[in-house]
Amino acid sequence: MQIHILDNADRLGFEAAQASEAVLKQVIAEKGSARIALSTGASQFEFLKHFVRTDIEWDKVEMFHLDEYIALPEQHPASFRKYLKERFLAHVNIGKYWMVDGEGDAEETIRLLNEEISRAPIDLALIGIGENAHIAFNDPPADFDKADPYHIVNLNDTCKLQQVGEGWFSSLEDVPRQAISMSVKQIMRSLRIISCVPHKTKAKAVSRTLRSALDPECPATMLKSHPDWQLYLDKESASDIYVWVEETSKNLAT
Repeated sequence: MQIHILDNADRLGFEAAQASEAVLKQVIAEKGSARIALSTGASQFEFLKHFVRTDIEWDKVEMFHLDEYIALPEQHPASFRKYLKERFLAHVNIGKYWMVDGEGDAEETIRLLNEEISRAPIDLALIGIGENAHIAFNDPPADFDKADPYHIVNLNDTCKLQQVGEGWFSSLEDVPRQAISMSVKQIMRSLRIISCVPHKTKAKAVSRTLRSALDPECPATMLKSHPDWQLYLDKESASDIYVWVEETSKNLAT
């Protein structure tokens, strides 16, 4: 685990994008192509802004989408397909991409996604952390043992309130009850993971993640067991554990 604390969300996004660029360039040089998994949500705005400006051979990159609401039209402002098309795909010449479509036959969508993602490892997963410490849409208590790469999950009220708070929906009742999500096990199969977690609203989730033992009630704790996980914070998201992180980072460097 490596922890990086930057002054603000924009600097966090820039540094994480630079680190992601270095990883993908190395992977492409070694293998000829690379596979990534992308998060969405307000916490990823700054990262994606800088990520699409990097000097990556995008035509050699294959992207997998993490999650999507069930039965939410793509035209809805909260659609993650809409989000990725506008904030990522419109700016890069991606080689291939796989979106999670929750509007049609969910089981068939999952079958196809599971088939495609299982063809080779994900080289780099960009995994955010929710306000309730979810990763992808694996809300607490998360199923750490689910082997399938994608599955249907129920969204809890804390997760739904985050979506309302970020402005994607006008009320709790408007948020779909279910989503298709990449599983925790699939996330952990990624060869490298970078997490961009800015803003004060994430401070408690960050603190719980770093201070807690492995716990399905705090899904992001699983990330700490990954052999190559980098966590990017700003001063606001690190505010609840700032002294602890400083001491831990010094110990890791020695």
